[in-house]
Amino acid sequence: MIVWLAACTPGTALPTGPVQDLVLQDVGPELLVPGSRLVLEGIGWLPDLAGPTALLMSGEVDGRAVELELPATYVDDHHLEVSWTGGPSLGLGDAGTFTGTARVQTLLAFDGRLHRSDELSVTLGFAPELTPSLVSVEDPGDHVNDALVVSGEGFLLGGDEGVTVARFDGCFTPLGASACERVPMAEVAGHALDRSTLVVPFAPWIAGISPGTWEGELTLANGDLEGEGSAVLTHRIRVPVVDRVATASASLGQLVDIEGAGFVGPSDADPSAVTLLRLDGTFRAAEGGTEPVLVTLVPEAVDGGLVRYVVNEEDALGRSLDVRYGAGTFRGTLTPSVAFGSDEVEGAAVDVELALRPVRQVVWLRFLPSTWESLRHLGLREAREAVVERVVEVVARDYAGVGVELRLEEPDDYALFATVEVGGPDPNGLGLLGYDNTPGKDTDNLRLYDRIGGLNAVTQLDGFPGYGGVFVESLFAFSEHPGDHAAVGEDADPAFDLLFDPFRPDRGGVPLTLDELASAVIPASNTDCPASGRQRQVGCAVFALGNLIGTTLSHELAHSMGLADPEGDGFHNTGDWQDALMDGGSYRTFRERAEVAGEGPGLFCRVDHAYLERILPTGEPDPVPDRQECY
Repeated sequence: MIVWLAACTPGTALPTGPVQDLVLQDVGPELLVPGSRLVLEGIGWLPDLAGPTALLMSGEVDGRAVELELPATYVDDHHLEVSWTGGPSLGLGDAGTFTGTARVQTLLAFDGRLHRSDELSVTLGFAPELTPSLVSVEDPGDHVNDALVVSGEGFLLGGDEGVTVARFDGCFTPLGASACERVPMAEVAGHALDRSTLVVPFAPWIAGISPGTWEGELTLANGDLEGEGSAVLTHRIRVPVVDRVATASASLGQLVDIEGAGFVGPSDADPSAVTLLRLDGTFRAAEGGTEPVLVTLVPEAVDGGLVRYVVNEEDALGRSLDVRYGAGTFRGTLTPSVAFGSDEVEGAAVDVELALRPVRQVVWLRFLPSTWESLRHLGLREAREAVVERVVEVVARDYAGVGVELRLEEPDDYALFATVEVGGPDPNGLGLLGYDNTPGKDTDNLRLYDRIGGLNAVTQLDGFPGYGGVFVESLFAFSEHPGDHAAVGEDADPAFDLLFDPFRPDRGGVPLTLDELASAVIPASNTDCPASGRQRQVGCAVFALGNLIGTTLSHELAHSMGLADPEGDGFHNTGDWQDALMDGGSYRTFRERAEVAGEGPGLFCRVDHAYLERILPTGEPDPVPDRQECY
């Protein structure tokens, strides 16, 4: 993190020395080959747009002094990556060991200063290639695609390094037979957890999927390099089994996890390999009534122990039940079967129960690294977590009573979810606060997977701005002195400067520190800001900025779901209504958006909220019973 040590008033010279404000905690892996990704773990890493970042290494290789400066790429606030191109490309020779110190530095474009970490002692070996060695194999399973855990040394970590391959050479005895018939040697790519632990699935192309026993020898290779050591292995193959349906209830677009063993999926060896699930039972609707269900589902095989089914409207289940709005519970049996090559194998039926819920709109609020640079310009970068928390509060408040679910991490339990990106400058170059770049009006919110962000080429071809999202840098247009960040807008408001000038470094303000944030006084209402006194100013700045981003986000998200004018072709309310969230931008004042000086919050009008209740029903009452009509 950046700790601002002093404020500079206009005309005051900035200090020029490096700032020791980054923290380097770990560098690995300890052994490198050409193509390795050197991962730097730490605190306070800055996105690439902030300025160039490098790993500085100072020490010796085999007694010879070495100084290296390697470009580092931002992954997230705690991880950087450095591409290792090999010793010869750096003048170090083919192989050796570096012993010395490492530190990270960023030349920050914002203040023109070097920001550095303290030095960390490191020892890194490097070689032109690695020969794998096998010490032992743990085989805890007895199904196809069960994971074998191989212990040894010299395993490749994937990516540009390549992968370590396991070679299975042996014979197979079908269940009920006595002779072990030789099968062709099979190669299976392993997944290295580190240089000494390799996970290898007992893939179906080793011995097929029919019940029986494989016996043979396991060896390793890194490309053309034969490994050292081998292991004698016996692996039993049983029919596929379902242990449980891990997802108790699901809605449209959600992933239903089914755990078990012996599952298969497409591969280069057989692109048509598949696991099927047959449901046989009864669906009882929440509103009453039952109907029989006999369908076959095609899930995605994640690995041998997990398949995931997406609740959808296109397959046999989606066509037989109302999986969008109908709620109820299925009770019956589930029977797994697998197919690979010319073989098909069915497992035993198990009793299952799965509840279906009405559709929900899951939304990933994706805050891009450029967001934090815009917060830095406001002097509020250290408040990013508090601002995000306020944004989530605002959006959750705006959509209270309807089935909208917010996530700050990319959902892994839904295949269909919306994404709203929050970034810094408007990539369209138009100074937009926010823009829904999804293609066309999605009346009834049928898609569920809209992405408000990135570049939509279809939208761009229609003559509209291509880039979507919420753009924090454009908020400077509300300032009467935006500096280099925006042009002065027609709606510039002195309230913006009262709120943010105390922190803006380009206005002589003192950027916020974490200690100040901890003792800040957060406003209780929209009448408490702007304020005087540092503690209250901190609270008001966080409150207002979170409201500005949050209400813009709510507005653009509503566009993607078919608002405003749900029965027509319009995109905004007709005219200027007091504190109406879906009014056109020119009708929404800065104070209403920021919810300060007694204005705001903006709300959905009655017809808009009724539409949201219809397309995303929860059965909950509207928390704002006296909404205005707006039409």
